Amino acid sequence: MEMLNALTLFSNFVLIPGLAYGSQLALGALGVTLVFGILRFANFAHGDLMAFGTMVTILMTWWLQSLGVSISPLPTALIALPIGIIVTALFAVATDKAVFSFYRLKKSPPVILTIASIGVMFMMNAIVRFIIGPNDQRFYDGEKFLMKAREFKQLTGLDEGLSIRYTQVLTVVVALVVVIALFWFLQRSRTGKAMRAFSDNEDLALLSGINPDRVVLITWIIAAALATIAGVLYGMDKSFKPFTYFQLLLPIFAAAIVGGIGHPVGAVVGGYVVAFSEVMVTYAYKKVFVYVLPEDWQPEGLSQLLSTDYKFAVSFIILVVVLLIKPTGLFKGKVIK
Repeated sequence: MEMLNALTLFSNFVLIPGLAYGSQLALGALGVTLVFGILRFANFAHGDLMAFGTMVTILMTWWLQSLGVSISPLPTALIALPIGIIVTALFAVATDKAVFSFYRLKKSPPVILTIASIGVMFMMNAIVRFIIGPNDQRFYDGEKFLMKAREFKQLTGLDEGLSIRYTQVLTVVVALVVVIALFWFLQRSRTGKAMRAFSDNEDLALLSGINPDRVVLITWIIAAALATIAGVLYGMDKSFKPFTYFQLLLPIFAAAIVGGIGHPVGAVVGGYVVAFSEVMVTYAYKKVFVYVLPEDWQPEGLSQLLSTDYKFAVSFIILVVVLLIKPTGLFKGKVIK
């Protein structure tokens, strides 16, 4: 019984939040790795592209809510999400035409495109803050909990309760569907095969008759869709604040690099590696140890390796270690130059 209480406690504060957060990071890292693998530069504006897509979805959600539209127990944001994806895709394509295509035509080195993406990042951040403001915005409606801690206690008779939020289940399910759909698209569809060929060898792909403009267009559309979905899922699970999405850029890049940047499978695995690393290192294990250790061995302190204020430091450490030891990541992606 004590072990079950400890397992419930661990699941409630580490396993389930880690799965949800890892799914959000995986979708974000997929967008980064797709742009890097095909367009060959690190897009530092991806975090703020997530913020832009989430902002559009929030505004559309508020409009639908004002009309009394609801799909309870699911959130209204799911109806608004397709509009958010379309607007964000148009914005990403317009940004590429206005900024990145100029350097691409000049055959500029990747570092120039990366520097340009930093300028785009600040521009997007300013647009989002100007339109929706810098403060927290909550847009989640519908049922909050799939299972409440009190209900779990009554059902099992355990001292510890397990609470599962709809947003956590929704995040994992949506992420699973999106990842399967993306992998099917890249592996099976003609356009996906053209994108992979373009990524592997651009010159050979051009000789084969692949249209580079079409590949670039589809890449930005998919990256914008992934960014919007990841941003909306994160915003529903926590809350929306533009600066938070700027901070998310670090764990997203860490996830992409851990898995092997340019490698889609690596991005997904890296997302969960980084998420669980952050959650496990910043969780206070004292109550778990109370259940699993003899009374004489139980710790007096919180048994917390790092405060939650330093969770992004975990991503930074992982990023630096991987770049120093294995720059190609777990799945041997492209080396960052």
